[in-house]
Amino acid sequence: MAGNSVSPESGNPSWFSPGKLLIVFCVVNLFTYVDRGAIASNGVNGSSGTCSESGICTGGSGIQGDFNLDNFEDGLLSSAFMVGLLISSPIFASLAKSINPFRLIGVGLSVWTLAVIGCGFSFDFWSITMCRMLVGVGEASFVSLAAPFIDDNAPVSQKTAWLAAFYMCIPTGYAIGYIYGGLVGTYLNWRYAFWGEAIVMLPFAILGFIVKPLQLKGFSPVGSEKHLPDIETVDTKETKGDGPNRKLSVSFRSAISSYQNHLSTFVKDTKVLLSEKVYVVSVLGACAYNFVLGAYSYWGPKAGKEIYDMTNADLIFGGITVVCGIVGTLGGGYALDVINSTIPNAFKLLSISTFIGGTFCFAAFCFKSLYGFLALFAVGELLVFATQAPVNFVNLHCVKPSLRPLSMAVATVSIHVFGDVPSSPLVGVLEDYLNNWRGTALILTAILFPAAAIWTIGIFMHSVDRFYEDSEPTMLAIDGANRPLLEKPAESNDSTS
Repeated sequence: MAGNSVSPESGNPSWFSPGKLLIVFCVVNLFTYVDRGAIASNGVNGSSGTCSESGICTGGSGIQGDFNLDNFEDGLLSSAFMVGLLISSPIFASLAKSINPFRLIGVGLSVWTLAVIGCGFSFDFWSITMCRMLVGVGEASFVSLAAPFIDDNAPVSQKTAWLAAFYMCIPTGYAIGYIYGGLVGTYLNWRYAFWGEAIVMLPFAILGFIVKPLQLKGFSPVGSEKHLPDIETVDTKETKGDGPNRKLSVSFRSAISSYQNHLSTFVKDTKVLLSEKVYVVSVLGACAYNFVLGAYSYWGPKAGKEIYDMTNADLIFGGITVVCGIVGTLGGGYALDVINSTIPNAFKLLSISTFIGGTFCFAAFCFKSLYGFLALFAVGELLVFATQAPVNFVNLHCVKPSLRPLSMAVATVSIHVFGDVPSSPLVGVLEDYLNNWRGTALILTAILFPAAAIWTIGIFMHSVDRFYEDSEPTMLAIDGANRPLLEKPAESNDSTS
């Protein structure tokens, strides 16, 4: 256990400054979203085969063509990923109370890497669906735990800016994924796109196991008395002088007891979390917002190709998304820091930018001119992406420090269960029914307006920033337990056992 804890005497990892931690997490976040963009690209996702009225049929391309998928089945690939993500996120958040969070990230990235390799070797719809689900399982640990680490170590005056830098990697990753998938699918084969992702992610998965584990604010260091399970004492007393069968029986009971304790803690923490009205309003708005963004990210290149006859839809959508994503996300974080990072101000920024951005995106799809569409859609995307840092600031700061991993996990589960999990297949069904991508896009975009209305409610609610609350009073006996993980411990003559 000693090798998995950060003791006051040994200090913190000398090579891991807060800035380096941010860079590592940003790169990992970038590549997880490169994967999402790649599978949505025309080069990897492809198209199904078609037959003309004269009876001449042409073969499809990419995943959709190789496995003969209709639009609904194609949309289910995105949903399968989200199912794995939403099931696993709360589990990893709960485990963070007894297992070092940094190690959990290493486990998750290892699963992600193996699952992505499996995507490249898939042979039919069900095999790639299962692999996409496992990709979601692997990403779950990182999604739940990375943001609290960043929030712990960011300078007080730049917290939202640091979160913005992290979440900027979402649109940037999607955009690079569109381009990467398009190029790989054109010049090689769609399977190589997944294998390339695995090669890049492997070093980061290994990093999660070989570096000295880092500790989150609001959690006792693994190995401290607070983390030593009571079942060890029971095991020592009950197994003294007994045979292996007795020890196995006690170990089994201990495992059951441990599971029950985890489940009880999870249920209690979830009730506390969902009783926070500000958090609920923030997540509800994000669900509606993510319903639109999820479908945009998956169907955008295909819709653009059909509506405006774009010959390079992957490159065009990728270029717009990367520029607007970077500028919009960083701009939203910077704007909140400038006007003072408070929860009411975050809600103001969320409601205004979503409403105006949604208006521009809606107007863009009304234009028949490609250039008119690109201009208006770019402005709309820039404003819509400005919400990334503010909404996560609210989710992190309206709850106690020890609940932040669960806060991020439940938010992730919610926005996917009610957001992009159903949106991709539902948009596919709507398009199969309408056979009109412009009409489908307009109906989808209109959902941004309810999101803005929900976030407007948050402006008028009573809110408290709980970041500095001491949610674990018993941890005061452990030196440095409430200190940001990369801050050097104060000089002291006292020793901590």
